[in-house]
Amino acid sequence: MKILVTGGTGYIGSHTCVELINAGHEVVIVDNLYNSSIDVLDKIETITGVKPAFYKVDVLDRDNLENVFKENSFDAVINFAGYKAVGESVSIPLTYYKNNVSGAINLYELMKKYQVKNLVFSSSATVYGDDFEVPFKEEYGLGTTTNPYGTSKKFNEIIITDLCKAEEWMSAIILRYFNPIGAHKSGLIGETPNGIPNNLLPYIAQVANGERDYLRVWGDDYDTPDGTGVRDYIHVVDLARAHVLAIEYAEKNKGVDVINVGSGKGYSVMEVLHAYEKACGHEIPYKIMDRRPGDIAVCYADTKKAKELLDFETAYDIEDMCEDSFRYYNK
Repeated sequence: MKILVTGGTGYIGSHTCVELINAGHEVVIVDNLYNSSIDVLDKIETITGVKPAFYKVDVLDRDNLENVFKENSFDAVINFAGYKAVGESVSIPLTYYKNNVSGAINLYELMKKYQVKNLVFSSSATVYGDDFEVPFKEEYGLGTTTNPYGTSKKFNEIIITDLCKAEEWMSAIILRYFNPIGAHKSGLIGETPNGIPNNLLPYIAQVANGERDYLRVWGDDYDTPDGTGVRDYIHVVDLARAHVLAIEYAEKNKGVDVINVGSGKGYSVMEVLHAYEKACGHEIPYKIMDRRPGDIAVCYADTKKAKELLDFETAYDIEDMCEDSFRYYNK
């Protein structure tokens, strides 16, 4: 298949492009390089032997985005284009809604216009909110989201579902990610956010490498074994493989399916910190801070549906995730 990957030079997008190319698919990337670098294209080529076509286009730029559709005949779209920092979204909600929702509508309108029938959407476990008991199951539906980032994902899920009801020829897989970490085994691609990292592992890595003085642990008074937040962490390569399986499933099955993609296990912030200490070989300083607005205590996935529909299971554990992250940052 020829697949348009929006946000394809980003962290999850770049790993997914590698797995798509390795599976024999043709990849075209659209990215505005807001939180990624153009040299990722060369790294993808080094890993796979194939340099994907690239357009520097923002999904909010409807005219230039349409030019991409005019110049290509796509079989599918994987939409990673979106801002993703929970805390930041609380501070600048309109920016998140404009980018994550309005930009997505541009994309879906063009899919309809050019009859691109298959979509995989990058959603999030944040759409469950704090309404349900863990493990989170797809059948729970959409909860009361606790931050604009999560709400923007929730809006996308509703829009995609309504679109596929109206356009019965379309097929969509909504993947609800839990917490991707780690890096490619080559050490060439990984998570390198611009500015101060909003996600746990890049921040730990920067502290481990001496770029920052200490890790900020956002709260130690949650109802968890060690008081720190518990999350379901999944290796980014496992997550990327799930996208390949999802796009191939969408090609054969119409309508909308929502699928959790996680390890099905919960790890606390301190457990991840100690796993990274093992990988890097020394202690990592940290300080306990007040809770961040919008965070919940515990979040991990029920992964049965991913196994049943996609025959997907994770291959890597938390030590692999931290070892591969350390290798990437060391390089």
